[in-house]
Amino acid sequence: MADAAPAIEAILAEYGELEQRLSDPELHSDASAARKVGRRFAQISPIVATYRKLEAARGDLEAAKELAADDASFADEVTELTAKIAELDTQLTDLLAPRDPHDADDIVLEVKSGEGGEESALFAADLARMYTRYAERHGWTVTMLGETTSDLGGYKDATLSIASKGDSADGVWARLKFEGGVHRVQRVPVTESQGRVHTSAAGVLVYPEPDEVEQVQIDESDLRIDVYRSSGKGGQGVNTTDSAVRITHLPTGIVVTCQNERSQLQNKARAMQVLAARLQALAEEQAQADASADRASQIRTVDRSERIRTYNYPENRIADHRINYKAHNLDQVLDGDLDPLLDALAAADRQARLQNT
Repeated sequence: MADAAPAIEAILAEYGELEQRLSDPELHSDASAARKVGRRFAQISPIVATYRKLEAARGDLEAAKELAADDASFADEVTELTAKIAELDTQLTDLLAPRDPHDADDIVLEVKSGEGGEESALFAADLARMYTRYAERHGWTVTMLGETTSDLGGYKDATLSIASKGDSADGVWARLKFEGGVHRVQRVPVTESQGRVHTSAAGVLVYPEPDEVEQVQIDESDLRIDVYRSSGKGGQGVNTTDSAVRITHLPTGIVVTCQNERSQLQNKARAMQVLAARLQALAEEQAQADASADRASQIRTVDRSERIRTYNYPENRIADHRINYKAHNLDQVLDGDLDPLLDALAAADRQARLQNT
């Protein structure tokens, strides 16, 4: 860990500074600033804790070696401490690997039907429910910002905001950032009279949501804002006024709609949040594309061949094609039990990051 010494020193200094800031009552008068400091403190705390354990174990090892020189009964302690130091050293190397700066962020998640018509829309609704159930299991808040439903109650498209409630270093983005891509389903559609298995697909896009819209520069002159009457679910009163908002970002062609808030003002504010998230993601994708020409987008086309994952109903099987993950618990996954799959994706990502350090 000699090469990591400067990084550790910088983190220890930052940790001390953050501790002081968190103890300052003035910081907590600004909820947004306090949350940012709290998240950063939570992010580096495991590094500091592991480093302190490592330093303590090294001190214990030196003492055990001195005792073992005079008393052979301490030899086992030397062996145990040596193994413990190696384990802690590996943990610290892992923690010091480059992290995604958005890991603590909340997200905007979009589900879109694709090839497969009505069956694809029904599957898109199943995916939206899966992510909602997963969020509920973690105590997160899910807000439906807007949806366009199909004739049978599926989603042609749906936009959800998913937010955590704490200052955890690993927020919603850390868990769901791998979900962007094309999801393929194999099952007998409700519209199939012959009982044949069909294959269709739906697309998922995931964006980290900025804490403040102002973090992303948006020129008002680049926006076209339309208002219209809400449709679909939303409760009494939603459909009787022109409260729904559609914002078109003219330079990029990005279109964002929001209709599920009670007022036009609230819908506009929500739509601006989604637009900010999408513009931030677009800018970062372009920056990464400049650095890596072979970087693939989350969804090139919502086509069955561009899949990241397959949901096979007849076999109750789920398969993630990026990491060759397979499990026969599709029913549980669709009910929100995604952690084993997401853990496997995170482990593969962590291994890739370590190889690049």
